[in-house]
Amino acid sequence: MEDWRPVCGRDELADGEFEIVELDDTLVAVYRVSDEFFAIEDLCTHDGGELAGGKLCGYQLECPRHASRFDLRSGKVLGPPALTDTQVFPVKIEGDQVYMRDHRWDD
Repeated sequence: MEDWRPVCGRDELADGEFEIVELDDTLVAVYRVSDEFFAIEDLCTHDGGELAGGKLCGYQLECPRHASRFDLRSGKVLGPPALTDTQVFPVKIEGDQVYMRDHRWDD
């Protein structure tokens, strides 16, 4: 499945900022870190709350409620109380546009 969806313009987000995108009933936070973009499900696997808006330190995103940490690049949980990874999504840049896609249903 190659359904890339536009998220934002490359220059619309400053370093450390994010945009929330709805992807098939899933909220996804697209973050800019330096000149890279990452898409991570806006879901803390500890309690089902939002991740977006938590403290960002390099590639680590900290849940704003209980301080679980997740890697933006892989979705891997890096610190408790969460024990389960969260979903990440492919991102690409073409020209001045940032795109993401839902790869969960790929064969």
